[in-house]
Amino acid sequence: MNTILQEMLNKYDIRTLEDRKNAIKEIMQEIVLSGLSRAGFFKKAAFYGGTALRIFYGLDRFSEDLDFSLMEPDADFDLADYLPILEKEVASYGLQFEIKEKEKTADSTIKSAFVKGNTIQNMLLFYDGNDVHGIAKNELIKIKFEIDINPPSGATYEKKYSLLPMPYEITLYDLPSLFAGKIHAILCRHWADRVKGRDLYDYVFYLARNHKINLDNLKAKLVQSGTFNEADELTLDGLKTLLNDRFDKIDYKLAKQDVLPFVKNPASLNIWSADFFKQITTRL
Repeated sequence: MNTILQEMLNKYDIRTLEDRKNAIKEIMQEIVLSGLSRAGFFKKAAFYGGTALRIFYGLDRFSEDLDFSLMEPDADFDLADYLPILEKEVASYGLQFEIKEKEKTADSTIKSAFVKGNTIQNMLLFYDGNDVHGIAKNELIKIKFEIDINPPSGATYEKKYSLLPMPYEITLYDLPSLFAGKIHAILCRHWADRVKGRDLYDYVFYLARNHKINLDNLKAKLVQSGTFNEADELTLDGLKTLLNDRFDKIDYKLAKQDVLPFVKNPASLNIWSADFFKQITTRL
């Protein structure tokens, strides 16, 4: 195995097949970030979302996707400009993944691409001689990354650096802006029967560490979503009311089922209820 990949793999406590798969996915996420950095992507874009929170701020759950936002709206932004350098970055580690931009099927401000590779082939590259029993021959490891080309105003950013797979610089939302994005997801995501317990898990993470909220950015997101009047002031007390109304409508059984595959300590979810989330919201 490539020595850099081995160094990255050494930090994982791998016990199960899912642990092995998730380690590959997380290493691939960091290789994608490194490649995008080398391609100049972060001169225009910033990293945000659950994976940003995990890699740079210590969130203790697995996160599947890479989410980005332009720092200024640009309807002509072309994600394809960055993919050739990203493909070279991935290939330089001997990995067998392909990168393809997803064709938009609707009028959307989100552009996306997938990094995909055969699970068995890459398991054997990462874990020499490892048993791949139980993995279908056509199973794929997928990393999706998306970028919002028409972001709401008010986000604030910071620079971060990582040393592996090689030293690189990244622009990402600062913690108050990340928290604003998470609260927006809780309030506005169309959950239906697929409740995103991951949103609630991350919400607890922010509150436990007393992180502040970028209210200007949150208001801009809510206005863009059509759920808040631009002429109104968004206050903390008003936000608490909006959140408490939302917490009364959540199916917590479904929320727990959603997040279980992504966390190491399922017992931490036992306390989840509308009353729990409404009480901790007083800390905002």
